[in-house]
Amino acid sequence: MQRRSFIQLIAITAASFGMLASTTASADVLADVQKAGVLKVAVPQDFPPFGTVGTDLKPRGYDIDMANLIAGDLGVKVELIPVTSTNRIPYLTTGKANLVISSLGKNPDRAKVIDFSDAYAPFFNGVFGPADTKVAKPADLAGKVLGVTRGSVEDLELTKIAPADLTIKRFEDNNATISAYLTGQVQLVATGNVVAAAVNDMTKLRRLDAKFLIKNSPCYVGVAKGEGALMAKVNAIIAKAKSDGRLEAISQKWLQQPLPKDL
Repeated sequence: MQRRSFIQLIAITAASFGMLASTTASADVLADVQKAGVLKVAVPQDFPPFGTVGTDLKPRGYDIDMANLIAGDLGVKVELIPVTSTNRIPYLTTGKANLVISSLGKNPDRAKVIDFSDAYAPFFNGVFGPADTKVAKPADLAGKVLGVTRGSVEDLELTKIAPADLTIKRFEDNNATISAYLTGQVQLVATGNVVAAAVNDMTKLRRLDAKFLIKNSPCYVGVAKGEGALMAKVNAIIAKAKSDGRLEAISQKWLQQPLPKDL
């Protein structure tokens, strides 16, 4: 019995040290970043306006500006790591990146694997149209003609809330939907804010101003599980950037839209 108790004591002690070592290693990421002077951030490379490669072959976009902002407030340099939608979370969980800033939405499955900061960027489907068209809610669409891409999320969601006398014209892809708007075939469109921003960046023919939101799915910074210190620091930086106008400037620069008041 004494031998068994001794072995059990050793096992418990070893497990406790293992848990402590794991916790300590996990909690040291912020300190490690500050010590190394480099923040490794996974960013998109093929999803404008959040992340793409410019004509100078350098990464550019909303998420790149956000990565630079966080690194600057931490007082360290930033190392941008291009990722895809499929490998961005594994890069974080395996330690190849300290943060993921890659138009990352929150859902229950992802929340089991990583943690999420406060929202830093709007990502939503909504109704868009000319600035002088007074539409602020679904009821205001009465008597209007609206274009939407057939079978899209915005098509399905809009159908649930549209007034009976709204004329909906459905098109087979985003290009056809936007073309119908630009040529005056429809007064308004239901689409994503990223699509609207890309159109506004390409042409000033008929600017797409946001009217109201259909479905909201903002972007968050991905942080590895257990990184409480790093999470707190990132959230503090996001809050400061909201209050001092820096996030507003980034949104206006890349999305040509103000930050939603409830972001």
